[in-house]
Amino acid sequence: MLISLDRHVAYSSPLLVLVLVLSAMHGPVWGSTLDVDYGGVPLWINRFLGEPSVLSLRGRMDPSWFRAVNTQSCPSECECPVQWPTALYCDHRALGELPAELPARTQYLFLQGNQLTGFRPDAFANATGLRWLFLDRNQLLSGRLDAGLFSGLTRLVNVFMNNNNLTEVPMGLPAGVRQLRLAYNHIEKIPPGTFENLRNLTTLLLQGNRLKVVGESDFKGLSSLSLLDLSGNLFETFPRHLPPSVSQLYLSNNSLVGVEGGILQGLPGLRYLRLGRNILRDGGMEPGAFNLSSLVELELSYNQLTRIPVVPTTLQYLYLEANQISVFNVSSLCREVSITAYSRIKILRLDGNKLRPHELPADWAMCLRVLHHIYI
Repeated sequence: MLISLDRHVAYSSPLLVLVLVLSAMHGPVWGSTLDVDYGGVPLWINRFLGEPSVLSLRGRMDPSWFRAVNTQSCPSECECPVQWPTALYCDHRALGELPAELPARTQYLFLQGNQLTGFRPDAFANATGLRWLFLDRNQLLSGRLDAGLFSGLTRLVNVFMNNNNLTEVPMGLPAGVRQLRLAYNHIEKIPPGTFENLRNLTTLLLQGNRLKVVGESDFKGLSSLSLLDLSGNLFETFPRHLPPSVSQLYLSNNSLVGVEGGILQGLPGLRYLRLGRNILRDGGMEPGAFNLSSLVELELSYNQLTRIPVVPTTLQYLYLEANQISVFNVSSLCREVSITAYSRIKILRLDGNKLRPHELPADWAMCLRVLHHIYI
């Protein structure tokens, strides 16, 4: 049951599933294409910088037209649209090897949806101005990525290697990389020193891999990391030694049974925490485990909780659907209720539990006085 208390509700999640496109002529535009191939996190495309579409051109335009109007060299396996002279579209062509001669002008290289397993050590020697590298949905193997493969690409910003066969995080990425997307591989470990040089990295996607623990030095060097996705791995305990700069942390679809008290204090700027689809139980949730005033959104759906855990009064979005909660304990949301003491929660989801609307305690509305929606 949904009880709506306000018509003006803004969904808080930063993980929007649309690609935002900035058009130099028409201002901000929302594209309607679902972000499937890029790890589930949208890619910001800035037309003012001449950044090209991330979509494949296959079937959308006649490649012979490109060659007729474009006088620049273009590998026969690829398409070189005249409107994006620095982009090379070589995606979805069943390629087993990189095109022999990449044009020196190449800054945006699209190679997703091929059959690449690796590269020769000097594969990118002629494309040192490369900024975006798309390698999603290939068959890349860690043993076929030379440690110095990317060392000369000093302008590289975005690296996409989702849906491959990697068993380790690639080594030797240049310091300017800001996004590294490695979702849905077979990664079991992070070699020592892998991230030591990546001080500008802000987004790291590692969901859908086989990580079990995080070592003390595994994420060393990631001083700017904001979004870390570790969902769909093999964690049984909440990982320690995470970069203190993380503000968005996703650990859904693991095997977590609890959260230790104080473990989040090492993440002072954490705003979004997702722990859905684990096996969290009341006994594993130490008192005050989520008592972090920076938290804006906490997602604990599809677990085994029987009580609402204690959360900070500054929390705005709490998702507890599909647990085993039978008691609405107001004290978990408000330590006291007065003119100045109340919860800032705007959306509260409790549907799929053992609660009924008529069983809510009399003082719940005073505690949740700025609530927009409650689902029971």
